Amino acid sequence: MSLALLACLVGVQSLSALPEGTIGIAGKYPGDVGIGNNAAVIFHDDFETGLPDEKWDNLFQRHCYRMATEVANVHGGKRSLEFWVPKQQGELSNAVVKDFDKGYDTVFLRYYSKFDSGFDQTGSSHNGGFLAALSPGLPFATPGVKADGRNKFIATFENWREDENPKPSPGELNVYCYHPEQRSIWGDHFFPSGTVLPFSYKPGDFGPSFVKRTDIIQKLGQWYCYELMVQANTPGKRDGRIACWLDGRLIADFPNLRLRDVASLKINHAALDFHIGSNRVRENRKWYDDVVIATSYVGPVAPTPSSSPRRG
Repeated sequence: MSLALLACLVGVQSLSALPEGTIGIAGKYPGDVGIGNNAAVIFHDDFETGLPDEKWDNLFQRHCYRMATEVANVHGGKRSLEFWVPKQQGELSNAVVKDFDKGYDTVFLRYYSKFDSGFDQTGSSHNGGFLAALSPGLPFATPGVKADGRNKFIATFENWREDENPKPSPGELNVYCYHPEQRSIWGDHFFPSGTVLPFSYKPGDFGPSFVKRTDIIQKLGQWYCYELMVQANTPGKRDGRIACWLDGRLIADFPNLRLRDVASLKINHAALDFHIGSNRVRENRKWYDDVVIATSYVGPVAPTPSSSPRRG
């Protein structure tokens, strides 16, 4: 008996395999040249021309960003987006935000990013790619407002480093998620291994198809390719899914999710974040480059034979 038939007989949803490596959209466009013309691409920005507020719909903290041109701080081409948070007690939230004219049920966000080599912070921080479904009239930022199945769901692919007994900087990769079954007024942290914070003694409800993977802390001062997928569930079913890739390798896959209770709640916002709740140790910086938002898997930038190697 096939596994798919067996799953059907016992009422367990068969989980489709996710692509990896260079078989995504980017594989058809070496150097990402022309990738914005692909029918599956919603948005593309390599930061080579103009300013972020000319392509994105919102830019926070205009005094804490610049277009970087140093070779080491650019992934491809001649420019990247640099954010920083000064050494200070208070909170600061950097972000560029893209609104979609229409919402989508499945969105992939691919980007390259790098922490500075001395990056050091603990506690509240959002420092990666963000996808969200926000209901009409709901502000972009609603921290501490629980998702209720109708108002919002949010997923951010980021690093988390707790105040107590911190692990090496920048902390472990995870998905910070607001969803209707979240455990507090704040979002849950989903780790590749299946650990969920807060209340880590309680297993995450990712279903029988969930595959535990190794939790990851990437190196500082190094460019990585990140990709985040959010697939909204069919209302009334637990077929929502969030997945993450690092340099084209699937490192986390969270199925069996209930993200919404109404079909009208669709993914309609994307962002690149750099928030620190209290940055007491040092000034910290982060760079972003080569962003693609699409309705199917993107994958890492394909090499261009005539160009110089990209810095990975």
